[in-house]
Amino acid sequence: MDLKAITTFHKIVACGSFNRAAQELNYAQSTVTMQIQKLENELGLQLLERGKELKLTEAGRLFYEQSIGIADHVERLRTRISDFSSGEAGHVRLGVTEPTASFRLPELLRVFSDRYPKVQLSLEISSTPVLAEHILRGELDMAVATAPDLGGEIMFEGLFREHFVLLLPAGHPLAERATVEPEDLNGHRLLITSATCPYRRKLEAVLKDRGVSVETMEIGSMSALQFYVEKGFGIALAPLLMLKDLPGGMTTRPIGGSLIHMTMGLLSRSSAVPLQGAARRLYAFLQEEWGADQPVT
Repeated sequence: MDLKAITTFHKIVACGSFNRAAQELNYAQSTVTMQIQKLENELGLQLLERGKELKLTEAGRLFYEQSIGIADHVERLRTRISDFSSGEAGHVRLGVTEPTASFRLPELLRVFSDRYPKVQLSLEISSTPVLAEHILRGELDMAVATAPDLGGEIMFEGLFREHFVLLLPAGHPLAERATVEPEDLNGHRLLITSATCPYRRKLEAVLKDRGVSVETMEIGSMSALQFYVEKGFGIALAPLLMLKDLPGGMTTRPIGGSLIHMTMGLLSRSSAVPLQGAARRLYAFLQEEWGADQPVT
């Protein structure tokens, strides 16, 4: 059954004539007549009584009442499919690491959700290796993280640099320096994150390259570092973004050079690029928000 013919039938009923229906649909009147004839032949019933006044037959009234809901449903379905295809609607599964998840992303996702209210977002907060694996398994569409160690299977686009500083008690000897070099950490206890953390691996590589040997204590959560520094367990390198409101008796110092900082960006499965629908919308939105204002240097 031709949906266009059903739509034409509804328009004839609403307008009360073939001619006015043809004008509103921008069809030739012969096209309207042909569509109704075809519909009636298919049904084996007369739907309209032609005469001075156009009237519905009993069969036409029944068909109109039952088909109006179908036409509305199909139109809503078309709208939803169009929104899905254009990225105006859909479901995006986004992974993200800390501190981006808590300190950078909420405000941006608020703006995105206001702009695209039909897009549903799901967030998974974890480490880069876990997020990369979930992308490869198809459990996530994309992630905001550091570059993973997975070769060409994952595409990484760097967007901004997360700056790290040395977090320490205000009375610590290194607090007297304006800038602390990696070599200055020799002989001090350094609080570090878990072995799966990409930042820890980068930090250990930098310190080894500089010939720095430090006593370490593993703290599984980066967001917990400042509380253990506050209690005197040691000093730590932590994202500046997390340290805006330090308690009294604690301070930060910049680290010399740029090797300590981490480049953050967007991860996606190479075989899924370019992303489609709502995932493409979110990817482009984050590119615009982070890529323009915070270039990777």
